[in-house]
Amino acid sequence: MPQESVLLEKWEADEAPSLREANGLLPVPQGPATDLADTQLDGVDRWAATRKRWRVDLNRDRFVLRLTSMVEEERAHGHMFLFCPVLVGIGAMAWFSAPVDPPAVAVLACLGVFALVVIVARAKTGNVPLVPLTLALLLAGAGLAQVETWRRSTLLLDSPVTTLVTGEVERREAAGPGRWRYIIRLAATADPVIRRPPEQVVLLARSRHVPFEAGEWISGRARLSPPSGPALPGLNDFAFSAYLDGIGAVGFFYGAPLRSAEPRRPAGASSGGLERRIFALRGAIAERIRATVPGDAGAFAAAIVTDERRAISQETTEALRISGLAHIVAISGLNMALAAGIFFVGLRTILGWFTGFAQAWPVKKIAAFGALLMATAYYLISGFAISAERAYLMMSVMLIAVFFDRMAISLRNVAISALVILAMSPSEILGPSFQMSFAATVALVAGYAVWSRRAADAEATFFPPLKGRWAVATTGWHFMAGIFVTSLIGGLSTAIYSMEHFHRLAGYGLAANLAVMPIISFVVMPAGLLGMLLMPFGLDAPFLTLMGHGLSAVIAVANHVAAWGGDVPVGRQHPWFLAIASAGFLLLALLRTRLRLFGLPLLALAFLLSWHAQRIPPGDLLVAEDGALVALLGPAVATNRARPPDFIFDQWQRALRLEQPLAPEVSPSGDIAAMLISDPSDRLPLDPDQLAQVHTAMREMARVAEESRGLFHCMPKAWCLAVTTEGALVAVMDDGRLTGIGCDLAAVVVAPRARFDECRSGAFLISGRTLRKTGALEIHLNGSREPGRWHATAAMSGSDRPWNRHRHYDWRSDSFDATVPESVSALLSGSGG
Repeated sequence: MPQESVLLEKWEADEAPSLREANGLLPVPQGPATDLADTQLDGVDRWAATRKRWRVDLNRDRFVLRLTSMVEEERAHGHMFLFCPVLVGIGAMAWFSAPVDPPAVAVLACLGVFALVVIVARAKTGNVPLVPLTLALLLAGAGLAQVETWRRSTLLLDSPVTTLVTGEVERREAAGPGRWRYIIRLAATADPVIRRPPEQVVLLARSRHVPFEAGEWISGRARLSPPSGPALPGLNDFAFSAYLDGIGAVGFFYGAPLRSAEPRRPAGASSGGLERRIFALRGAIAERIRATVPGDAGAFAAAIVTDERRAISQETTEALRISGLAHIVAISGLNMALAAGIFFVGLRTILGWFTGFAQAWPVKKIAAFGALLMATAYYLISGFAISAERAYLMMSVMLIAVFFDRMAISLRNVAISALVILAMSPSEILGPSFQMSFAATVALVAGYAVWSRRAADAEATFFPPLKGRWAVATTGWHFMAGIFVTSLIGGLSTAIYSMEHFHRLAGYGLAANLAVMPIISFVVMPAGLLGMLLMPFGLDAPFLTLMGHGLSAVIAVANHVAAWGGDVPVGRQHPWFLAIASAGFLLLALLRTRLRLFGLPLLALAFLLSWHAQRIPPGDLLVAEDGALVALLGPAVATNRARPPDFIFDQWQRALRLEQPLAPEVSPSGDIAAMLISDPSDRLPLDPDQLAQVHTAMREMARVAEESRGLFHCMPKAWCLAVTTEGALVAVMDDGRLTGIGCDLAAVVVAPRARFDECRSGAFLISGRTLRKTGALEIHLNGSREPGRWHATAAMSGSDRPWNRHRHYDWRSDSFDATVPESVSALLSGSGG
């Protein structure tokens, strides 16, 4: 390189003579011949060593020079700006991941200081100092996260309760045949009255009834529960999402809800009329589509247009997921880009037919404005879904760029879109939807940028234009090649996030996408767009029917590919996998010089950590956060439920790559069962004779469990016993009155309805109150039946944030208490029980 030649010449002119003189290679005073020869030989050795050291220094200087020149090249191309949303996102993630609330005043004050430093330095020198700017962006992300948390301030229900609810329907969504999901603004509760009622709840009405419209008041007896926490340590926290969505409780109605009288509104109170009318329109559109196109194809079409996805059957949803086509259902970048792109090209083509108008007016900008209006309408009828919001913002930035004669497809526009979304909802960066959407978009735009930088002559050499009858074939080949490349890039770029969040990969996703993308691009989206444009005139039925036929073909492809069995489980990942893999991916995608190659060792390290994580054995005992489901992991998987709840066990199965569980051995109902079940509502204390009978029955069942280790033996609605491979007896007590007997017999007692939190016998007790504070537990017995050698990890222990603080509330004392029993604390700290 020229810079290296300059360095070498400068060294030969300035440094070499002095070094030669110092090493005896210049004329020296004459002496005896032998002395002169020895002196010259010593000088040569010293000169060789010095030259070797110089070469090392020169190589170091070359590396620094090359590194500096590449950084300057990235800066010259504006690629430093691409890392601004990355830094803001890291700051938001750090704030949300902290175990306690960071001090807001300190965060905002430091943000102001570093922002001021950046502004002053830019004003004086014209350059932006990287270190203060980096810190300012990190703190800006943390500050935005703090503001979003303040803005939401959702009150979450503290414990499950059955009560009479009365409220106003905010919106509704079909959840299957005859089933409706209502989002209700809660006004009152009764029998019992909830002391800390949530403001907004989601309730499922499973009984057939005439659905209620948004704005109507309804009431009914319902079971309310707090949003679920992580099913295992490190898995998705649904309470976090619910908090930021404003949902304080979830549940279902007992029977059909009834219409209730609307209470008198306070003067000046808003009824949310505009938003409610938009949701009513959305519901009407979805119902019209489902009425025109029956079955799953109609539910699929309604999901693509309005984002009402719950009407799609579970079988079709699973087939789409296994085949890698689930992304089509959500209103994401693909749907928004196809809809806006088809409208843009169509309108521009139509306007181009009018030659005089096209010469007098900027038809490209007019078409972009029309596409922007269409994308806005699409976003509004989507119900303001998060994925649709993100896709709309990205598309808006690209279309607005056309107004100013800027490149629509560029990484800079993607970065601007990410900054806008992070400013509005910084919590989105923690979700798989945001991560996968932007990963695919960044990878595709970066790939497009690499392709567009190819020389024109090279393009002509490899892809010479053809005419005549071969032109159509060549165009088709290029289209299929484009689908192949985009599907491959999109699949590879989202793989790391699928591994992290869903613990699986779609092995045949590329084949499925190659098969359906022409159908989506040429049939489904154009027909759907025309159907929506003609719906106000009642001319939508033929186009919606065509859209339904296209989606029926997509469902057929999904079922066919899913039958190949391409669902590849990868299990729970290393805690650092996502961060390191994302860093490697971003370096590869956002940079254009050889600096991007630094991403390769990071990706290699991430996948090495993933491989290592699969070699770490899971816990021996899993306890769900409500204590209702317990799994024993040994040579086989055993649970205390014949049909474990899908919501919990599916997460366990994916994260730990578990096999199907062994059902418990259920004892026939006899006198013991009849005695315990006779008065479940009263839960009267058992007399000494009854306790003795239960003690004898449990001891006999424990003996049977010892003979068949690794399998649960259950008395219906009373208890379940199992013996681990280490010989420790595990008791799951469904009847809280029997907890004391469990403590006398077992080493581990799981008792959700226990009235105390510690066993006097020294057994390790996991009560319902304890589980509320710790969340789900994963207990490692470490090959021993001695509690002193056990350790456990908890999903929620040690965390005190607004979205889990409701777990610490005790409605009896109306106070918050985060302390856990000493035995549980010792187990979680790794010092044994």
